[in-house]
Amino acid sequence: MRILLTLLVLAVVGVGGWQLLPSQGDKGKAITLGTTDAVTSLDPAGAYDAGSWALYSNVFQSLLTFEPGGTQPVPDAAKDCGFTGGGSRTYRCTVREGLKFPSGRTMTAEDVKYSFDRVKKINSQVGPSSLFSTLGSVEADGMTVTFHLSKPDTTFPLKAATGAGSIVDHTRYALDSLRTGNDADGTGPYRLTGYSKDKSAELKPNGSYKGAISGSAKPVQVRYFTEGTALDKAWEDKQVDVATRTLTPKVLAGLNPSDPKQRVSVSDSAETRNLYLNTHDSSPLHDARVRRAIAWLVNREQLVTSVYDGTVDALYSLVPAGITGHTTSFFDSYPAQSTKKARQLLTDAGVSTPVRFTYGYGEGRGQGAQEAAEIKKQLEASGLFKVDVKGYEWTDFQKRYTSGKLDAWAVGWVADYPDPDTFGGPLVGTGSSMNTGYSNKAVDALVSDSQQYTDRSRAATDFRNLQAKVAEDVPLVPLWQQKEYVVTTEDVGGGQYLSDGTGVFRLWKLTWI
Repeated sequence: MRILLTLLVLAVVGVGGWQLLPSQGDKGKAITLGTTDAVTSLDPAGAYDAGSWALYSNVFQSLLTFEPGGTQPVPDAAKDCGFTGGGSRTYRCTVREGLKFPSGRTMTAEDVKYSFDRVKKINSQVGPSSLFSTLGSVEADGMTVTFHLSKPDTTFPLKAATGAGSIVDHTRYALDSLRTGNDADGTGPYRLTGYSKDKSAELKPNGSYKGAISGSAKPVQVRYFTEGTALDKAWEDKQVDVATRTLTPKVLAGLNPSDPKQRVSVSDSAETRNLYLNTHDSSPLHDARVRRAIAWLVNREQLVTSVYDGTVDALYSLVPAGITGHTTSFFDSYPAQSTKKARQLLTDAGVSTPVRFTYGYGEGRGQGAQEAAEIKKQLEASGLFKVDVKGYEWTDFQKRYTSGKLDAWAVGWVADYPDPDTFGGPLVGTGSSMNTGYSNKAVDALVSDSQQYTDRSRAATDFRNLQAKVAEDVPLVPLWQQKEYVVTTEDVGGGQYLSDGTGVFRLWKLTWI
């Protein structure tokens, strides 16, 4: 057992509450934002995807949140939070006074307890319950909520600050089933006043909001597009004031930051995309040697150039560049395409070639179809694999890969919080959200050990070792790392604050100029 390096209490300093004021004046009209990120559920217990969590950031409050560029959470629905007892197994928060749900009810610690309990109880296949694997039990007493962890986990405050920690009104959400319909009852900086699935969300500033956010918010209309080309057209036709996540690579590559008619923000991002491989016994990819053969045949540089026009960067590790513990483990293990080495692995595994397997992708989301075609081309060029590619509607696609009905699939992963832990257990731990079937005691131990350190730089060695093990077992193949693009019209500011790797989507930062 690794010795705990520090017993310093990880505390979040309490701050006074701010109110977010509705905008005033002639520029009070709604700012229209376009995106291809889908909202799969309005219920925080039922979704673990970028589109849904972007909405949660604005409609719901969590106990904690992240300031722009921050790495440590600050109080939001909480007045103060911190570990107690000189360790990292008991975490306690005091709920901020006067937080009102749309019904008029005042939030209490009971609502907080209820919200965490129902995420674990519902345990949705496409939900965020895996984030709370170390949460043993929750107590509520008036305005105080206490979390008892099953083992030391200094990353718990980071997880509580995500969309998984969204606090719901316990009188409006069933404990054991997901809420349906087009309503959401939260205490966030916005109220959801209208919603049409896959089309639009109408958001108006919540005048009774109290929390970490201050200033004036503008009404926002989010428009959802199922194809990047449709978002391209909406932007070109001036139907949206802001476009993000994502315009097509062709349009992104042609953006000109010096164009006076638009504002372009390009920044590094912790968003990654991996090719996930089904390791269950029922899949033709269950043998690690077959998966290693695939790793020898994937050409990321070709993928980045041919499909993404250089708007993303090739990725050779589970943890992306810029995050503590990043390595190039897949480059170290598979430095260049090699049909010879792939063939030898398949021969050693005693499998007949070509190995045939299914590859699914979500239709209309980014370059999924083109990416699948390029990966199919690369693998089949060796003569060692036959890939059956098929696209599915996004929600159906999620259900298929989480239920083990696909042999391979590529999915983007947006960091839940600014820490390497978000790329560990959720992606490669036993019972991971990707449900590849992969389980390795050494990997689980490294994830667990890394969670002991208050000083997160001390976890770097664990994550380097973890990435080496993942490169050996290949439950996934890293493909690329995203760059963050936001483009707005010349009269809209604040686009650079929308997303910064903290997991918070700050619509309230958008403003008319």
